[in-house]
Amino acid sequence: MKKLQKNLTFWVLLAILAGILLGHFSPSTAVAMQPLGKYFIDIVKLFINPIIVVTIITGICGMDSLKRVGRIGGKALLYFEVVTTIALFIGVAVAYLIQPGSGINTTGMQWDDVSKYNKPDAISLLSFFRENSTIQFLLLSILLGIFLNRSSHKETVLKKIQIVSTYLFKALGWVMKLSPIGAFGGMAFTIGKYGLSALLPLGKLMLCVYITMFLFIVFVLGAILRYYKQNIWTLLRYLQNELLIVLGTSSSEAALPNLMNKLEKMGCHRSVVGLVVPTGYSFNLDGTSIYLSMAIIFLAQVFHVDLSWGQIATIFGVLMVTSKGAAGVTGSGFIILASTLNAVKVIPLEGLALLLGVDRF
Repeated sequence: MKKLQKNLTFWVLLAILAGILLGHFSPSTAVAMQPLGKYFIDIVKLFINPIIVVTIITGICGMDSLKRVGRIGGKALLYFEVVTTIALFIGVAVAYLIQPGSGINTTGMQWDDVSKYNKPDAISLLSFFRENSTIQFLLLSILLGIFLNRSSHKETVLKKIQIVSTYLFKALGWVMKLSPIGAFGGMAFTIGKYGLSALLPLGKLMLCVYITMFLFIVFVLGAILRYYKQNIWTLLRYLQNELLIVLGTSSSEAALPNLMNKLEKMGCHRSVVGLVVPTGYSFNLDGTSIYLSMAIIFLAQVFHVDLSWGQIATIFGVLMVTSKGAAGVTGSGFIILASTLNAVKVIPLEGLALLLGVDRF
């Protein structure tokens, strides 16, 4: 029992359950819990950019040559592109096979205002990258790492950066003890605002998305891990706390620092983790790719838009670009979805209102 009481995963899971119950039985109180989830994410996000800077710089400096940096970075980007393309293809294929949007009656549904997603500054991919500090810090850190790698003062500066890194992760460890509170607030607000009953008409889409993601993890990522003699279930158990935090807060950024720390403890080289993981957070969003592709086909089915092969190819091509911008923050995927619909101009943008209730999930 004492061991269970000290288990953070247990408390996060309990907090998610409590949030669901509060949201269902006392929606007004649950909605008022939003600051708990929001402030927890905000606090964790304070660590994101500093950790990206120190890990990427130490990662690049830890490699014996810049050629190795380029080789690992090139392989990572190639992997990201191939796997996300597979994710997009699977999402489209499953959506057409199961047709989650067929039979949805939009009469009487609440049509929330989605005009804010249709503004030029909201749907511009260029402005999204410009305003996304994580990607900016990622690029800046790579440049600083390359510069420091060639500097004669590399060892002196690197020691100081490693000291900063140690204290950053130690402070983050204290913050992560509050993760059950953040998970409770995030889940309570989501259920309290949209309600379980309001989500039922879209339950088929949610179920399809989660089943597709599960199959993608087991078969696609599982096959990749098997190739490298690793077990997918062992990895999932090892990262169970981070997965629950993401589920509760609806933000993958909340798990980034802890994920990097755990991968290093698992045996991954610090330099590789520091370079690949932060980059993957911006360019390897398999789950988001599945959701975006399925959501677009879902809306096409709802509005009885018969997409041609050419239009599907266009949507696929646009998603291959825009999906790289949905970097881990709650709601960013929704903005990317809006930008994609605006780019292809085939499906009504008003249909986004249907997805507001399920986007956090």
